[in-house]
Amino acid sequence: MGDREYDFDTSVAHPARVYDYWLGGKDNFEADRRAAEEVIAVRPGIRYDIRANRDFLGRAVRWLAGEAGIRQFLDIGTGIPAAGNTHQIAQEVAPSSRIVYVDNDPIVLVHARALLTGSDAGATAYIDGDLRDPAPILATARQTLDLGRPVAVLLIGVLHLIADEEDPAGIIAELMAAVPPGSFLAITQPASDVNVSQAAAGQQRYNSKVATKQTRRTRDETAAFLGGPDLVEPGVVQCHRWKPAAGADLSREVSGWAAVGRKIG
Repeated sequence: MGDREYDFDTSVAHPARVYDYWLGGKDNFEADRRAAEEVIAVRPGIRYDIRANRDFLGRAVRWLAGEAGIRQFLDIGTGIPAAGNTHQIAQEVAPSSRIVYVDNDPIVLVHARALLTGSDAGATAYIDGDLRDPAPILATARQTLDLGRPVAVLLIGVLHLIADEEDPAGIIAELMAAVPPGSFLAITQPASDVNVSQAAAGQQRYNSKVATKQTRRTRDETAAFLGGPDLVEPGVVQCHRWKPAAGADLSREVSGWAAVGRKIG
């Protein structure tokens, strides 16, 4: 863990705590709840979409640990611990799995000990880091992960917090250049081209209340983030439509894209 000291400014809404509120968590403050409710007012389906995003994480990790045989996970933008964390799912499938969590929210730092419990056969670690600066993340991750062997890089619910001018594609390229062929990239990205009017209204309301602004993107813009890896079927789809469980309700539209790609060279 990092040694940074934080001032907890609970008067300003923070993305991880707003997300926690939408998931039904309790690790949030009045400013977070107000911001979350204001978005709900103009985008009533936000909680369903956020749950779909979280459920995708679970299915993707289970597939990666199971069918793909991945035993190392770099989860950047971890968020506040909730049911079904990456290490819980991966180590249920394969107890020897090694997981490194990364986040820059001081509330997540407080809860890091909850993330650091896992299988004795595997390992879990937490890095206080920012996706905008991949180099120190990768340097510290090497203490837990063997970057000479395949790694699943997870960017779930975080890419929309990286503005276009901050070069998210370049950040992804740097991360994936550090891991070998056979590694995977799993991403989600809030959509600008699904439920368009509500999504736009929700983004405007969110950006007026939360310190870190969000950038919604189209399916094509999301697909461009996976230009290098081979896409795993069914490709870039709405979160709830990526390898859904039998009997899952797919009738609703979810304003969020999801995909998993495999690095081939």
